Amino acid sequence: MAAETFPRAGASGKIYIIFNKPYGVVSQFTPEAGHLPLSVFNFPRGIYAAGRLDHDSEGLLLLTDDGVLQHRLCDPRFKHPRSYWAQVERVPGKAALDRLRAGITLSDGPCRPVKIRLIKDPGLPPRVPPIRPRKTVPAAWVEITLTEGRNRQVRRMLAAAGHPVLRLFRCKIGDMAAGELAQGQWRPLLRDEILLLKKSAAAAVMEAQYG
Repeated sequence: MAAETFPRAGASGKIYIIFNKPYGVVSQFTPEAGHLPLSVFNFPRGIYAAGRLDHDSEGLLLLTDDGVLQHRLCDPRFKHPRSYWAQVERVPGKAALDRLRAGITLSDGPCRPVKIRLIKDPGLPPRVPPIRPRKTVPAAWVEITLTEGRNRQVRRMLAAAGHPVLRLFRCKIGDMAAGELAQGQWRPLLRDEILLLKKSAAAAVMEAQYG
């Protein structure tokens, strides 16, 4: 769809897009270290990613030209939640999960407590290229929700707890999930989705400011 014909949301004329980012794509419109940029996916002009996913991570990425919403979603003061499915080496026990729930400390300081639980295989399509698990080491899946956005934070937290990440997929931004959106595909958010996302972001700001 051409940028000039793209449907804009409401009287504000803003664009809100959800994208299921594949492995090997960077969260920017210019190439980086040989990885594919967002520009190859024919997005409308003038939008930017609200937050980042590293090239080796997959899943939900929100793109918009709404600077206020971008700020509210990305500023760590507002503690907006993001959830991930992580395939990890070995099955995390109670001690490792409790350590993460309490707030693990990394080289750049303590992390906020997270929500984490063991889950069944979420049934994602095979990654391209495929992961290379060690044959002698079992793997497990966890769902983890955090309210910070440090560089490679989920990977570093799980590695510090003794469970290096094999595959990482962002499954939710707030309450917004991918649904039937296939990897490499994107769509404009529905009006109700935009309102819910804005409401959630505004509530996080109020909580941060007034407790």
